[in-house]
Amino acid sequence: MESIVIRDVKEADAERLCEIYRYYVEETAISFEYEAPSKEEFAGRITEIKKHFPYICAEVDGKIVGYAYASKFHPREAYKHCAEMSIYIDKDARKSGLGRKLYEELEKRLKSMGIINLYACIAYPVDPTVYDEHLDTNSPDFHKHMGYVLNGEFHKCGYKFGKWYNMIWMEKFIAPHK
Repeated sequence: MESIVIRDVKEADAERLCEIYRYYVEETAISFEYEAPSKEEFAGRITEIKKHFPYICAEVDGKIVGYAYASKFHPREAYKHCAEMSIYIDKDARKSGLGRKLYEELEKRLKSMGIINLYACIAYPVDPTVYDEHLDTNSPDFHKHMGYVLNGEFHKCGYKFGKWYNMIWMEKFIAPHK
């Protein structure tokens, strides 16, 4: 049986996380970046995010197969109870339940920090009924399954692989607003 461990990301994990992310940059429209960051740039991103928010990964039998983190939703003080969520699973480990485990752990940690509103910014096909080799609806479907609701859509705002993509925002409350 596989051993699954959810743990804090270390800067030394940057190379493996960068490998996972590279697929999403180079082969999909899930990330609107055109070039994958270097290991050094990725390590810098980890360091910056960890100053304020949790950054975690899932290991299966000692190998990192996914990661998730929260980041500032907006710099203004009134947004301090909000966070933006990000998750990436190794392309060969998707739909294995690891995403749920990562998000549940991340939500638990964020709730203890006083975070109430979670937001996810997700690339979305202009016409989800038409097959697109670079983007499907797995991410919004996952977020809906995790309790997120659609609350906004920007049309044809991302251009990648010679075509336009929409971007949606999904939202979830993890604690009452008092």
